[in-house]
Amino acid sequence: MEDTTVNAVETVSEPDAGPAKVPVAVISFRNVNIEQRRLRVLSDISFSINQGEFVYLIGKTGSGKSSILKTLIGELKPQGEEASIIGYDLLNLKNKKIPELRKKLGVVFQDYQLLQDRTVIENLLFVLRATQWKDRQAMLNRCEEVLSMVGLGTKDFKLPSQLSGGEQQRVCIARALLNNPELIIADEPTGNLDPITAEDIFGIFHNINKSGTTILMATHNFSMIDKFPSRAICIEDGKLIDSLL
Repeated sequence: MEDTTVNAVETVSEPDAGPAKVPVAVISFRNVNIEQRRLRVLSDISFSINQGEFVYLIGKTGSGKSSILKTLIGELKPQGEEASIIGYDLLNLKNKKIPELRKKLGVVFQDYQLLQDRTVIENLLFVLRATQWKDRQAMLNRCEEVLSMVGLGTKDFKLPSQLSGGEQQRVCIARALLNNPELIIADEPTGNLDPITAEDIFGIFHNINKSGTTILMATHNFSMIDKFPSRAICIEDGKLIDSLL
């Protein structure tokens, strides 16, 4: 009798992997000039940062790092062929649209910029109210959630003056996370911290990045970059040197 069994190895085809995902740029600069007080700071700079990346922005003091960050949050008006961030055209951004852009970004400063006369949770609630949250219970739940993410679940009723520098920076990171930003911009977030605390803060940022949030961090902390390696864009003599190139 003839064997009609079909060889499974010959008949099973590999699953279709589907089309490759196209990287989505959350920041895109092409031949951009940046000026401060009518003085040219950077000329013809081009770079892009894709969704989900962690990128360090490094360079000497005065090299232009802060100018790039100020441009990204709408504080400086760039010139050039293209300058966009999370879908906003920075070349043609109207002043009335700047608050809307900033609400969609998470920004972490070196000097914390916390309201000193308000508790941790009041600082966070202030931001939620400013970004049109209405449901108080939902607001409290979100505050507890982000504080837990940065390891400050028991510090919600402390004043900033009752916290260490590292704890205050954790509050700032929690504040940046409140509205689930697509992008977090951090400006020297460990500049005022000791090495052990700085390592903790870098670890928090990298954990946030693993959840899919894009992070651009300006920093001088090269020892932490060695411990937490990632793509780096260096500003040197007015030019950008990208570690990916």
